[in-house]
Amino acid sequence: MLDDSDIHKLFAGAPATTEFKKLRKRLVREVREAIETYGMIERGAKWLVCLSGGKDSYTLLAVLHELQWRGLLPVELLACNLDQGQPGFPATVLPEFLERMGVPHRIEYQDTYSVVKEKVPQGRTYCALCSRLRRGNLYRIAREEGCSAVVLGHHRDDILETFFMNLFHGGRLATMPPKLVNEEGDLFVYRPLAFVAEADCEKFARSMNYPIIPCDLCGSQDGLQRQQVKQILDQWEARSPGRRQVMFRALMNVRPSHLADPNLFDFAGLMRGEMPGDTDSAPPPPRLTDGD
Repeated sequence: MLDDSDIHKLFAGAPATTEFKKLRKRLVREVREAIETYGMIERGAKWLVCLSGGKDSYTLLAVLHELQWRGLLPVELLACNLDQGQPGFPATVLPEFLERMGVPHRIEYQDTYSVVKEKVPQGRTYCALCSRLRRGNLYRIAREEGCSAVVLGHHRDDILETFFMNLFHGGRLATMPPKLVNEEGDLFVYRPLAFVAEADCEKFARSMNYPIIPCDLCGSQDGLQRQQVKQILDQWEARSPGRRQVMFRALMNVRPSHLADPNLFDFAGLMRGEMPGDTDSAPPPPRLTDGD
């Protein structure tokens, strides 16, 4: 399936090494698996693929176009970059790249940075408000373009970090789901990189020499809770390789009867002789492959 005789421009000039070929196949397989597992396909739909210029969004863009190129993703793709007016943002990088790659796209300028600077007290991080403003604009653009889904580049590690942030700081078991419907009920939000490791996004984007734009232009990233959680996960992974994969599988194998939320499981109505949530009969979670 992944021979080099016929590829999308986004893969042109790819390294010919065996290591890169394995990485490329793994990325395509994992994205395809996530799309199928979470039922993201609506034949003939149009997706707004959000492109920040970071390693993750480049990986997302390339793999989705590879799948579309090979007839495995029967949807229309529109890349979109929202320029939020951050000082130093290289506004020409993404338009020039997308034109060169022949990728249909829309570039939108909205100075949300000034709004965030005005509203957020000095010393606080900008990320929460910035994210809400960005999301609102992306939903608007999706509607204007006739898209049924907004597609984001969050990967497996982002999902795990969000889970632990909610656990440690939010007092809830929740994370960013691979698929959801927005509050207005008119758009899907997809995360096709849900099974993909951050390290693989890094290797892929660097190997392809994509023009990566840093995500810290606003200067508000230092000391974030997410960075603290990332460090904890890095330490666990270093001591026990594969730990992240096991933890992600746990998110796909939830048993409400073995937690403590009375809104998810009727503990009060539980009677002797009943065997709800039988761990021996529970089906195994979907297999997430690490490689070839």
